[in-house]
Amino acid sequence: MIKADVLVIGSGISGLSYAIKISERMPDARIIIVTKADEDESNTKYAQGGLAVVTDFGKDNFQKHIDDTMRAGDGENNLDVVKMVIEEGPERFKELVDWGTRFDEKNGSLLLGREGGHTENRIVHHKDITGAEIERALLVTANKSPNIEIMAHHYVIDLITQHHVPGKIFDKDKIDCYGAYILDEKRKKIKKITAKITLVATGGAGHVYKNTTNPIIATGDGIAFVHRARGKISDMQYYQFHPTALYSKLDGMLFLISEAVRGDGAKLRTKDGEKFMHKYDDREELASRDIVARAIDSELKITGDDYVGLDCREMDHEKFMEHFPNIYQKCVQEGIDPFRQLIPVVPACHYLMGGIDVDRDGQSSIKNLFAVGECTNSGLHGANRLASNSLLEGLVFGHNAALKTVELLEINDFNFDDLKAVPDWNEEGMKIMDEMVMVSYFRRQLQEMMSDLVSIVRSNDRLALAKKKQHEIFEAVTELYNYSILSPQLSELRNLVNISYLIIKQSLAMKENKGAFYNKDLI
Repeated sequence: MIKADVLVIGSGISGLSYAIKISERMPDARIIIVTKADEDESNTKYAQGGLAVVTDFGKDNFQKHIDDTMRAGDGENNLDVVKMVIEEGPERFKELVDWGTRFDEKNGSLLLGREGGHTENRIVHHKDITGAEIERALLVTANKSPNIEIMAHHYVIDLITQHHVPGKIFDKDKIDCYGAYILDEKRKKIKKITAKITLVATGGAGHVYKNTTNPIIATGDGIAFVHRARGKISDMQYYQFHPTALYSKLDGMLFLISEAVRGDGAKLRTKDGEKFMHKYDDREELASRDIVARAIDSELKITGDDYVGLDCREMDHEKFMEHFPNIYQKCVQEGIDPFRQLIPVVPACHYLMGGIDVDRDGQSSIKNLFAVGECTNSGLHGANRLASNSLLEGLVFGHNAALKTVELLEINDFNFDDLKAVPDWNEEGMKIMDEMVMVSYFRRQLQEMMSDLVSIVRSNDRLALAKKKQHEIFEAVTELYNYSILSPQLSELRNLVNISYLIIKQSLAMKENKGAFYNKDLI
C-alpha cells in the first residue's frame, strides 16, 4: 500500500497548479500525481488559443467578460461562479507568470487575441501553443517541489470508497473517498494508493465520438469512475463541437484550427467559395461556437460536401505566421497553402461543459474528493463554454481547492481506521482473455453510434435508438470486462460506455434547446 496526504489524478493545468499550491503551503505533505500517459500529456498541452483574462482595464473590464461568458452559456451559468472566476483571474494569471510561463508581448505590453463570443481582445497567448507553454512551466515548478511525486503511466481503475472497506455499511448518501486502485502499466501491477484527499483532474471525454480535437487520453475516466462511485454528475448533454478542425478522412484526433484565426479575420466559405455565416448570426465568424458549428453542419447537409473552407487569403501573412506558426506548418505538411487555398475544416467534438458536480471550492458530492477542470460541472460554462475560459477555470478552481485541502489537512479529521482497512485489489477470480480485438471493435461501435445519433443536432428518434444501442454495447462490454485481463484500453472502453450513457440519458431529459444542446424536435 502507498500512503499519501493528497492524491492528484491528472497532470494538466488543474492538477499541477493545485499540487503546487499545496506544496508551497505544506512542504511536509506527501503529494502524489498519477497520470496515465507521459507527465506532460494532457488536454492543457493542446490548448492553442490561450487564456481569457482581463488585463487591459483601459478597454476591457470584468463586467464585459462576465456578460460574454453568460451570453455564451445561454444563461445556464451560475452567475456567482462566473463573477468569482473572472474577478480572481488577473491574480491567478500573475501566479502563472511567476511560475515561469511566457506570454507574447510587444514593446512590454501583452499581445491580446480575440475569439468567438468575446467583445474585447482579452486572450493572452504564447503563439499558437499556449497550453504547451503552460504545461512546460508548471511541470518545471512541480518537479522542483521535493514533496510532489509524479507517477507517469499509472492508470486509475476505480476510486476507493467505504464500500471497499470490509464490514462497512454502504450509505449512498454519505460516501467517503479513500484514494484509488491504480494500474502500473509498465509493471502490470495494480497498486492501492490511499489518501486523505483525492483530486480528479482528468480532462474531457472527446473520444466518445469518432472525431475530436482531444488527445487520445481524453476518455472521460474521471467522470466515469466518480459516476460508478455514486458521485453526482450533471449537464452531460452539453458537449461543445469546435467549428474548425482540419478535415481528415481518418477518424481520431483532428488538428485544431484555433478560433483565434477567425478572431484575426479568417472567413468561412463553402467549397464553392460562398460566404454563409451572415445567414446564421449577425456576428458572423465571431458568433459563439455552438452557433458556428451548427451553421457549418447545416451547410454540409445542404451541399452534401465533406467540409467547408476557412479563408485566410486576405489576412496579414506575416502576422499569421508569427501568431500561428504551428497551424501554418501543419497546413503546409498537409499540402495546403493557407495564403492561396481554403483550409478544409469540419466541426469536431471539443469540450464537455458538464461533469462532476462541484462547489466553489471544487468539492464533489463525495467526502474528501475534489474535482477541477473539464471533468467538472462547476457552473462557469453553463450550456456552452466561452472560448479560452477553461484554462482560467483550472487555475481559479485549482487555487480554491488547494486552500480548502490545506484547511482540511490541518484539521486532520479523517477516518484513519477505514484508511488502514482498505484491502488490496480483488481480481475476482481468474481472468482468462486478452481480447484487444474485441475492445477495438466495441470502441468503434460506440463512437460510430454516438457520432451518428448523438452529435451536433439530435432528435427524439435518434436519442431513443441511441439508448437502445448503448445498452446493447454496455451489456457486451460488461461481460468482456468481467472475463478479460485488465488493461488501460479495456478500462477506457468501460469508461466511454459510462460516458455515453450519461450523455444520452441527460439529453433525453432535456425539454428545450440550450447552448450546445440542440434537438430538432424541440424547436
